[in-house]
Amino acid sequence: MQEKKNKISMSGLNGKLLRNEPMSKHSSWRAGGVAAWFYTPSNVDDLGRFLTRIPADMPILWCGLGSNMLVRDGGFDGVVVSTLKGLDRIELAGEQRVYAEAGVTCAKTAKFSVNHSLSGSEFLAGVPGTVGGALAMNAGCFGQETWGIVNFANTINRSSTQHSHAADDVEYGYRYCNLAPDEWFTGAEFKLASGNREDGRMKIRNLLRKRASSQPIQTANAGSVFKNPPDNFAARLLESAGLKNYSIGEARISPKHANFIENTGKARASDIEMLIEHAIDRVESVHGIRLQPEVRIVGTA
Repeated sequence: MQEKKNKISMSGLNGKLLRNEPMSKHSSWRAGGVAAWFYTPSNVDDLGRFLTRIPADMPILWCGLGSNMLVRDGGFDGVVVSTLKGLDRIELAGEQRVYAEAGVTCAKTAKFSVNHSLSGSEFLAGVPGTVGGALAMNAGCFGQETWGIVNFANTINRSSTQHSHAADDVEYGYRYCNLAPDEWFTGAEFKLASGNREDGRMKIRNLLRKRASSQPIQTANAGSVFKNPPDNFAARLLESAGLKNYSIGEARISPKHANFIENTGKARASDIEMLIEHAIDRVESVHGIRLQPEVRIVGTA
């Protein structure tokens, strides 16, 4: 790590700053190198103060549950901002509205809404991440997507300036949201409908049962690895290319669902990345379609 990046003043800050933090502890793949700095803010205001202390040339990576991210074995020479424990406020925000900060898990958002007799966010129970990540990639499952229920989203930039973006003013699509560089989501208000609490709970149970029957939820993985191509499914293409159960090191394409890569033991980030590249090349060779990863791969090899 570069010496010039070894100094971040903690004066006036209330969060927790760690040095050379193993990202394998913060990734659902349980793999990856170290982050030069790892900060957990105490709240949004504390986050703003921290962002102004970061050198302008230092890269910033945001991390929730680490379910859509792979940090290469050489690590990340910058600062990781962890939202999971600091930006964890969720509350009712008016009639048929719920506000959740970026570090609130999607599952908690769904359950909170249902427990308050609100409907529309049940699908979030099947998204293995946090609100911030779901907003950034327009995460979805079971035919629904995050931005379909957003009223507005709040952001912050490196200068600690905060903005509020109405959903109608944000460009988003399948696994995509166009946000300015060095601007990150801190939370969102969701527009929901009145519902029946028990009906909502039953819907969540059914969704989770369906997920458990088709996906390897008990293994170390990062959810879906590849985006579905137009009018096709990545899992079908991977399976028909003979990739189910294919391994490199201790990284394996799941025998249960071909669009999942599992860490079956002590896989390195390089094993996972090589398996991703092999899968892309194999599917292109067999089907003439080049798959695009959903997961974000960062850091130094």
